[in-house]
Amino acid sequence: METTIERLGDGSTAIISVSGELDASNFQNLIDVGRELQAAGAQRLVVDLADLSYMASSGLVALYSIAVIMRGDEPPNPEEGWSAFHAIGTDSPEGRDKHVKLLAPQPQVSRVLERTGLTRFFDVYTDRDQALASF
Repeated sequence: METTIERLGDGSTAIISVSGELDASNFQNLIDVGRELQAAGAQRLVVDLADLSYMASSGLVALYSIAVIMRGDEPPNPEEGWSAFHAIGTDSPEGRDKHVKLLAPQPQVSRVLERTGLTRFFDVYTDRDQALASF
């Protein structure tokens, strides 16, 4: 997995482009990118998944963790294994996440998001400008 970061305007909005495969070997790297951006003042993130060819369940934990970080909370500890994954199912946010939007997931990634119910947390866009305008 590779990530590219683009900061927009005053830096409070950022786009994280993720490419390759997101799995147990690298999901913590994506969480770390989210932490770094939030610590540097980012308040809104678009996670561009257009070049992500595969996402394992640990990738779901990474996306969920980034949303929790951007809300100002501490995400589940991924070292706790399945409990981190189950935290997704027990979280009851007030509507969709206001700080993180997903952009252009490939069909196989989109199916993972839908089948696991993670789409109840995120607005998913196919157009970058629409995703940015949604904040």
